[in-house]
Parts: sequence; C-alpha cells; structure tokens
Amino acid sequence: MSTTIYRNGTVFTAETGSSPAEAFAVTEGLFAAVGSLTDVRAAVGAVTGDPETNGVAEIDLDGAFVAPGIIDSHTHLTMFGEALGKAQLRDCTSVAEIQERLLAWHEAHPDAPRVLGVSWMFDAIESGRPTAAMLDEIFPDTPVYLDANDLHSVWTNTAGLAELGIDRNTPNPIGGEIARDADGNATGMLYETAGTQFAWDFLSRARTQDDTVRFLEHAFAAYLESGVTGVTDMALSEADVDAIRALIARDGRLPFPITGHRILEPTGDTAQDLAAVAQVAALRDLVAASEDARWFRIAGVKFIMDGVIDACTATMRAPYADGSNCDPIWSAESIRPVAEAADAAGLQIAMHAIGDRTSELALDTIEHCIRAGELRPRRHRIEHLESVTDATIERMGELGVTASLQPVHSDPAVLANWKAVLGDERQEQGFPWHKFRQAGVPVTLGTDAPTAPHQALANLFIALTGGSAITPTLPAYHPERAFSAEEALTALTAGSAYAGEMDQTSGRIRPGLHANFIVLDIDPLTVEPSALLEAKVQRTFVLGEERHRAA
Repeated sequence: MSTTIYRNGTVFTAETGSSPAEAFAVTEGLFAAVGSLTDVRAAVGAVTGDPETNGVAEIDLDGAFVAPGIIDSHTHLTMFGEALGKAQLRDCTSVAEIQERLLAWHEAHPDAPRVLGVSWMFDAIESGRPTAAMLDEIFPDTPVYLDANDLHSVWTNTAGLAELGIDRNTPNPIGGEIARDADGNATGMLYETAGTQFAWDFLSRARTQDDTVRFLEHAFAAYLESGVTGVTDMALSEADVDAIRALIARDGRLPFPITGHRILEPTGDTAQDLAAVAQVAALRDLVAASEDARWFRIAGVKFIMDGVIDACTATMRAPYADGSNCDPIWSAESIRPVAEAADAAGLQIAMHAIGDRTSELALDTIEHCIRAGELRPRRHRIEHLESVTDATIERMGELGVTASLQPVHSDPAVLANWKAVLGDERQEQGFPWHKFRQAGVPVTLGTDAPTAPHQALANLFIALTGGSAITPTLPAYHPERAFSAEEALTALTAGSAYAGEMDQTSGRIRPGLHANFIVLDIDPLTVEPSALLEAKVQRTFVLGEERHRAA
C-alpha cells in the first residue's frame, strides 16, 4: 500500500467553514488525511507504520495552491470534443468575417464532405436573421452546418437543406421551427428541435464510433489541462453511451468519471414519452450493474423547456422588444406525467429553463413531483436560469432544488444581443446569482461547453467579477452580484459533486474521497481575480495519478 504526503501547500478543502490546510496524504487513490503536516504524518503513521521508516513519499508543494478537482456540472462532452475541430466563429463580428473563417477551414480540410462551424453569434449578422443565401455565396454545392453559440439553432445553406430533405412541405417538429420566407420556402435557419431532429440527427448518423471516441479523447485532454476531474454531461446520446463504454472496455477506465443525462423531447404521444423514461431507467440500471459503474453513471433525464434569449426562443412572462414571444417546448400538461414517471423511477430531473416564465413552469413541475411522490431525498435541478423571478428563487430554496449556473454565459462580450432583444429593465436583471445564495438555494457552476469556453479558471474569473474573460476591458455586468472566491470554488467543486450526486466520492479534499485535485500557480483566495486570466493549472490528479502537467 503506497502513500504520498503533499506538504507545504495552501490546501483549499471545500469543507464548509474550514481554513486551508497545509498538507494531505493520498493512499491507493484516496485521500487518507488532511490538516497540519504533523497531523497528516501522524494519521499516515497510524495506518501504515512509522512514516520515517516505511517508505512513505513526501512531496513539497513549495507553497502552491491546491484545490479539489473542478467538476464541470453542465457540459456536452462529445459535442465539445467535436467542436474543437470545427471552424471557430465566436469572435466573428460580420457575415464577411464568418465567410472568411469558413473558407480558411475548408482550405485546411479539403477532403471534408461538409463545412462545419460552431459558436457564431446572432449579433454578427446585421439583420439578426442568417440565411442560406449568405452561405451559398461561398459554398453553392457543399453542405454547411453552423451551430449557434448557444447550441439551440443550426444555420445551413441550400445544399444542407437539400441533404436534410427539407423543403416547403416539411412540417415543423414539436418545439422547433424551420425558418421560411413569405412563400413558405426554408431560408436556412433551424431553431430548437428543428436543429436537433434534422441537422444533428443526420450528422450523428454520419459519424462512426471511432469518430465519437476521438471527440471524447479531445474533450478529456482539454478538460484535464483546465483542471477538470469530473463532469455531468447534459445530452448523452446512444452513440455517446456506446463510445464511453467502448473507451472503458479498451482502457479499463476513463480519464475521469462521467455522470450524465439523456434528453427527452416531446413526441406528442404520452405513452411514447413514458416509454422513453423507462428506457433511461433501464439503461441506468444496466450501467450500474456493470464494471463500467466506477467511471460512468446515468443520473437521469433532461427536459429542454425553452430555447435561448438571444434567439427570442426562451419563454418570457412579457414579450421581447420586437413584441414576439414563444411557447414552452414542453407544455405543463404534457410534461407532468412524464416528469412524475421519471421521479418515481428515481431518476434525477434536470430542466433547461432560461426564460422567467419557463423557470416557473419547470419549478411547478418539480414541485408537483415532490408533492405527489414518496417522501425521500431528491436532487432535482434547473439549468441556466438567466431570467428568473424572485418568487421562483425563494421557492427553489424552500424545495431544495439546485440552481445550475454558467458564469461564462454572462460574459459581457456576449451580452449585447441578449440585452437588445429584451430591451427593457430585464436586461439589467439577469443572472441574479446573489439572490440564489440569499435564498439558500444549492448552487453549482459549469460552463455548458461548447456553448461557451470550457476553461475553469476563466469561468471562475467571471463568477468572481461579472467581468469578461473574452474582452477584459469591457465593463463588468453587475459585479455586486458576484461570488466570493470561497463561494465560487466551493460551487465548482463540492457544489458540483452534490448536484451530480457524486459527493460520496468526490468534490472535497476529505479522507476517504477520491484523490482528485489540482495544483495552481496562483492562490485564488488572495490574488486579484484578473490574475486568473493568465493563471495555469500546473498539475491535475485523478485518483492520485497525475493526468496533466503544465509544460
């Protein structure tokens, strides 16, 4: 049994009310002790004998800051890994710039049958209405598929529409829209479920399992470099599940553990929706009974209740600046029996709810499940909550429903269009992080990669300041609502472990938990937050094994 003591550090344990420790010990992949060096040596000696004579290793941290490994509580692992290889469009500010970026990508990938891009912003298009014609100018014959920054819309060209089989007679799917001109012809934008059910489903069928495994490997590497040692994936497909299990079969492990949710989209047929719940519960049980369970777990289901504010597809209590609004993707009547079945099956419910009306509906649904079901602990959660009423926040606190927040979505560099489409006092009322804390709502922080940058320290910077990690010179968005360093670090670690139902194994530096931890080159508790923008994760450990070391 091997033991290593790490000493002379500033060790943030994520234990409530605890001061940083100076040392900790790792034995066989688990934390064995934490505290003063004297106490840690004594504890290790009690387990393994005299630490001076039994070969226990000691590593001097030279004063470095140590924290539990970050857990990204809301991500899309395969999509993120794939996005790393697509044309990156987030910083493009015009159609011409987008076209230039796509041409450069195509030149670098001359054999690719399609042009793939990601993270374009609506305010890069002067009219706010992207069209196939804009892409046809440079690719009249090659299909183009561009995921919006929020991953809730797909912009395609005429060749793409043809490849997908979309014409004037193609009906809108439930919860989605095919943009059309006055004559009923598709114009190139696929909103919400139109994007997922047409473009995403088509492209997923074109991938092999080797492709999906490769995307996962890219995502794992990028996350480990960022200090992430666990994730909750919010959109596991069947192909994702198969590829994850294939990775475990090949390597005997994953680089870090994954817990995940399957998305349920409304079909218009309650029996079919209930059957989908049963399928997820069966998959959960299958994985839990397998050797894969140490690294992979199906936690529950995710309901996408609305879209996003930028596209005016999030459901609001009052209309947008242009007078528009939209209905929820799931109605109150259609979701209630499905959510109740998921709750009864012991599945964790996650609700994507961005608009203030949708967050009310999401919480109403969760409250119904709690009131109607048996008395037991639950960890249901609502994702995003960008516009939310005080009453909803107070009820979340009373019910113990977790707020899953993504500071990177409030980066001032991406808020111009978000504010413009709201157009009134609501543009200054978004992302009320402080109110969740005041109401005692459990909080977890993630990135929703690839809808936003995945880097954990950039996410932490925004959480601490309300400032921009993309364009740091921009004014902060309501910095008075920001987290303290202790609050944010706890939400990124212990809070994410709690939300992902991983807190029995990870999230803190505590004896008996998995030895997942990171070493930073700064102390976030004491430095100016701006230092986080240049900071590096020096080392990342999973189960006591070094999985990343900075060059």
